[in-house]
Amino acid sequence: MASHYWLSVLLVLSHNLLDCTSAAVHGNSLENAERESDGSYRARDAEHYGDSGHNVEFDHEAILGSVKEAEEFDKLSPDESKERLAQLLPRMDINGDKHIDRKELKQWILNSFSNLSNEEAEERLQEADDNKDGVVTWQEYLQDTFGADTEEEVAADDTNDAGLLVAEEKAMWKAADTNGDGSLDHKEFEVFTNPEEHAVMHPFLINQTLREKDTNKDGRIDFQEYIGDRGSQQDRSWLVSEREKFDHELDTDHDGVLDMNEIHQWVIPNNDEIADEEVDHLFQSADDDRDDMLSFEEVISHYDVFVGSEADYGNDILGDHFDDEL
Repeated sequence: MASHYWLSVLLVLSHNLLDCTSAAVHGNSLENAERESDGSYRARDAEHYGDSGHNVEFDHEAILGSVKEAEEFDKLSPDESKERLAQLLPRMDINGDKHIDRKELKQWILNSFSNLSNEEAEERLQEADDNKDGVVTWQEYLQDTFGADTEEEVAADDTNDAGLLVAEEKAMWKAADTNGDGSLDHKEFEVFTNPEEHAVMHPFLINQTLREKDTNKDGRIDFQEYIGDRGSQQDRSWLVSEREKFDHELDTDHDGVLDMNEIHQWVIPNNDEIADEEVDHLFQSADDDRDDMLSFEEVISHYDVFVGSEADYGNDILGDHFDDEL
């Protein structure tokens, strides 16, 4: 009896820890604003596959369009998860044929990316909106980001987490402030905080990259400028790998330098391509009859791939039995 008691206690603790893990594996609201080591902006699928293997949470967020909702699904039973997924399917099925084709799934995923950006911006806005009036002023942003009340208090070479100077940020702020009132509402703030996802902001990001890397100021980036200081502490195999990437992935016209278009392709993540890759992945995982369509039944039978539940952590196998013991 005592052994059953202590085993039950351990399982309860394990369950709580797993709940914490569930929340922790989801992305931080500002992660996609980070920069990769080569200077490119971090793509939404940057952690889809990593050293630890396949990160299923990317799939769940790509379907649900919300980190918070994905965390909720992680705590649902399999039956609850299937039921809620079934409610989403008619909305994904644009032509109403009870199947999800590749075009429909891609559009849904792109909408999810947009919803994720909005959710990230809302969280960030709440952090920066000191007086809680629903908009962020430039002064509030300076205080939240740099701990300063005025631009004069920020050193000229100080940068935010993405490496942008205050002057660069102010120019982007004005571009995002479409009504010119000096403050950013939620929609404007989403453009400002997710510049890599809005074409109006891309020239600023390209210019930032040129400022950081174009040492000879010719408006292009050669291989030595591309690797910059990173090469000083790397071995030969790293240099060979980066040379291969530069020559065969980034320098598409093979003229030895990256022009503006090539810099754009390198620095700015392409959500359209990311969505295509995610569609391929989900079809490979769930299209059991290989008819290049996902029936509602196929999606629901692979609910763990699309939205997850507590079953991902084995709780459904252990929970009922040990609830009785408690």
